[in-house]
Amino acid sequence: MNSTNHYETLDPENWEDMRALAHRMVDDAITYLETVRERPVWQPVPEQVAARFTEPAPRGPEGADSAYEEFVENILPYPMGTIHPRFWSWYMGSGTILGALADFMASIMNSNLGGGNHAAGMVEEQVLNWIKEMIQFPKEASGLLVSGGSMANFVSLAVARNTKAGFNVRELGMLAAPQPLTVYASTEIHSCNQKAVELLGLGTKGLRKIRVNEDFTINLEALKQAIADDRAAGYRPICVIGSAGTVNTGAVDDLNAIADLCGEEDLWFHVDGAIGAVAVLAGNVKPQLAGMERADSIALDLHKWMHIPFEAGCVIVRSESAHRTTFSLTPEYLAHESRGLPAGHWFSDYGLQLSRQFRALKVWMSIKEHGLDRFGRMIARNVEQAHYFGQLVENDPTLELMAPIGMDIVCFRFHPGGLDNDQLNALNKEILMQLHEQGIAAPSYTTLRGQYCLRIAIANHRSRLEDFDVLAREVVRIGHELIAQTQ
Repeated sequence: MNSTNHYETLDPENWEDMRALAHRMVDDAITYLETVRERPVWQPVPEQVAARFTEPAPRGPEGADSAYEEFVENILPYPMGTIHPRFWSWYMGSGTILGALADFMASIMNSNLGGGNHAAGMVEEQVLNWIKEMIQFPKEASGLLVSGGSMANFVSLAVARNTKAGFNVRELGMLAAPQPLTVYASTEIHSCNQKAVELLGLGTKGLRKIRVNEDFTINLEALKQAIADDRAAGYRPICVIGSAGTVNTGAVDDLNAIADLCGEEDLWFHVDGAIGAVAVLAGNVKPQLAGMERADSIALDLHKWMHIPFEAGCVIVRSESAHRTTFSLTPEYLAHESRGLPAGHWFSDYGLQLSRQFRALKVWMSIKEHGLDRFGRMIARNVEQAHYFGQLVENDPTLELMAPIGMDIVCFRFHPGGLDNDQLNALNKEILMQLHEQGIAAPSYTTLRGQYCLRIAIANHRSRLEDFDVLAREVVRIGHELIAQTQ
């Protein structure tokens, strides 16, 4: 056993050395963000660096300085690229420095947000109230911060199932269902909703994927017919998922019409707003989202268009009692009290997790720093940038728009003429790879009606108009070079 003066803990042996390292890390972090335009968007991890990540764990201490040096050398130079102004892949926000520092302070406090009487829980409650007000939900609605849209949609659909199943799912389980349950969404729905439906025991066949219109919004007549056909065939429809921004094209379903239909059919109305729900803050998008405020539940992703560092998702449920009865389970070791630490709000009553990180702090500090109106301006600017890029595409005879521009998502391809669809698909895929590998820009991709598209999702507060000029120019340059190489 060590003496009292050398009692072994995981705290630093020398606090001043750790203070110096911490200051260096913060300085490095700020410089890293300040100089982000000077680096490629993405670059592959060299084989010799990748090999370092196959080494076994050290049995003895290597020290904080050594660990940080290895991070700087082998990890920091090879990011996914989300913070770069020309990152438009998939749909991810760009983060902020204060958001990152808030994450650091949350980790320093190391609070568990399963519940209890402490300030961190009050912060999460306040953040949820801000979001409810933002999306025009009643204050008595309930909510939960979660990892992201996937978990937010899962929680919402779990509440929808338990509320509309017609029997006690928690007590009896899905084997007791007197009728198969069905959920409805467009063919453009995000895959996480299918995963949720499967995990909730409805099976893949329990999700009815409804065809879309030319603008990729759900076809309402087909939706009504599917519900009627299922009722006639002995199924029990329980929920319609409306999209407030589809992942492929940013299409927004007619949410008011879906709300009307759900009211007539006594169905749960859920909105997957992971892409676009927060765009109610932007004047040039808010009208498209009319009807979202009528939903029974909404899934939001704050780490997308509000740029909260990962992870920061949110679910809001209109009925607090439906939300709580779906998840609440209070064993004797978690008994709630009116005094002391066990008092306060217990978030574990509203989701799967008991152990939950203090993710609310980075949301709270970010909103305090910038105010909701500034976030709205950033969102509005991204939408304007999407239309600016769309005009660049339309002005170039070798570029082609592949879908209507949905909010901030543009699907396009290089199309010089004289090539069949398979050749065009292969050509555009290679253009994408070269954009990535040359570190120029990071669009993503999708396939619409059998045609491979380049896709930019402009959820980026650092992007400028000149960045889109670069993308349009480089797509054409690489495309022509590839064509020349085959001739």
